[in-house]
Amino acid sequence: MLKRKEFILGALAGLTLAAGATAGGVVTWPGAHADPQAVNRITPVPANGDRFSPPPGAPNSFADIFEQVAPAVVQIDVTVKVDQPQGAAFQIPGLPFQFVPPQGRSDGEDAEPRTTQGAGSGFFISQDGFIVTNNHVVADATEIKVKMSDGRELPARLVGRDEATDLAVIKVDGDNFKYVSFEETAEPRVGDWVIAVGNPFGLGGTATAGIVSAKARSLPDASSAYTDFLQIDAAINRGNSGGPTFDVYGRVIGVNSVILSPTGSSVGIGFAIPAEIAKQITSRLMRGEVIERGYLGVKISTPTTEELGALGLKADQKGALVAEVTPEGPADKAGLRFSDLVVSLNGEVIDSSTKLTRLVGAAKPGDTLRMEVLREGRRQTITARSGTRPSETELNSENGLGQGGAAPNDPSGASATVEGLNLTPLTPALRQRLGAPASVEGLAIMGVETGVDARLGQGVVIQQVQNTPVRTVDDFRDAVASVKASGRSGAYLLIWVRGQGNVPYVLTFKK
Repeated sequence: MLKRKEFILGALAGLTLAAGATAGGVVTWPGAHADPQAVNRITPVPANGDRFSPPPGAPNSFADIFEQVAPAVVQIDVTVKVDQPQGAAFQIPGLPFQFVPPQGRSDGEDAEPRTTQGAGSGFFISQDGFIVTNNHVVADATEIKVKMSDGRELPARLVGRDEATDLAVIKVDGDNFKYVSFEETAEPRVGDWVIAVGNPFGLGGTATAGIVSAKARSLPDASSAYTDFLQIDAAINRGNSGGPTFDVYGRVIGVNSVILSPTGSSVGIGFAIPAEIAKQITSRLMRGEVIERGYLGVKISTPTTEELGALGLKADQKGALVAEVTPEGPADKAGLRFSDLVVSLNGEVIDSSTKLTRLVGAAKPGDTLRMEVLREGRRQTITARSGTRPSETELNSENGLGQGGAAPNDPSGASATVEGLNLTPLTPALRQRLGAPASVEGLAIMGVETGVDARLGQGVVIQQVQNTPVRTVDDFRDAVASVKASGRSGAYLLIWVRGQGNVPYVLTFKK
């Protein structure tokens, strides 16, 4: 299971977005933190002049570099409201740290709200008190405190945050803080040493060491929409969220954010947001900017060989496959459809869903998005105007779940079994029983024959076959016959699954 510290990361948020990271140059921070007293800036220099070779003794000890950078790393303690009945078990989404029993009462109109505490990590990036951490550390905090390596505790305020890259900036009052800088020019290689410093399990200034295990990692959820993660094997655990990853010269090459673990604790597979992305986002947050991204309004995926076959396309065809179109979104208004394959955007070739996501996200709201798509094997051009991407919370709520209304369905077409699926039109009573939203229309699967994918059991509604909506059994039968006539071995369906919402599915025909 993929976990951001101890909680399971959500499923694919699915709408287009992207973030391009800018690179290059020495970090220069705006305003008062532009280095008036550069004596406080920690700028390690390679002893032997080689920017990539480790200094003598690096594999034997990291003590010198830890002593050098530790003053810039902090523990972040937060207080969070808990909206939960008295005595009930609770879990706070979005927080990667440990919990203590809630404080306060909740049994009356004048009762004080119950709260809980948690702790993460962060690090100074300017001498006048700006600190980088993860968004999920401070997103829901009502109070933020920073504990420094010398024991001082200071109140902090939120400056800005970006859910999509999981980055945030907070600030403490004061000056003359030791700080570190992001390293963008000396890019780490797979196999290079790294040191992670942070606050695992609330223990405070803790160092772990390892190597860069991989680069440009995408994770199977929305957290990878803008970020090609550094994978490291230095141990990071609960409470390490937001802490820095250093190279052997004390340069910040990443911000620890995610672990992959079946237990919730480190198994040697951790992920850090690369310095070039972190610097670009946090510098904008420090200037008071709100991070806005382009928005198309689709769920997309990189097509599998099976999906390409169902669409009648070659197995090596590249692109981003449209799995769902948001009603009244920019893509819907432009005419983009389920099962379209986007192969270029504004003249740039699309070879994966990640490529399209990041190009759209790099667009400004209002920009023209000119897409070439393959629809039923024919190339078409569709032009959309980029919207403004909603917040992660809003996107995650658009999952098609919840109780629906009682919109009537065409009652024609009796229940029947087609391709091993026992199908019946979605009536108001059946809709209510399944908990399907009013926006879902189609055929409910009431059972499957032996040999058919058991996941297509009760609680699944077939809405489309390729680009054809199906409302009756005859609609489905005719659409399947049309696909079969083209010589394909399966059909590309849009289905609604209870607990998951709209998802694409390839139905392999019975032989």
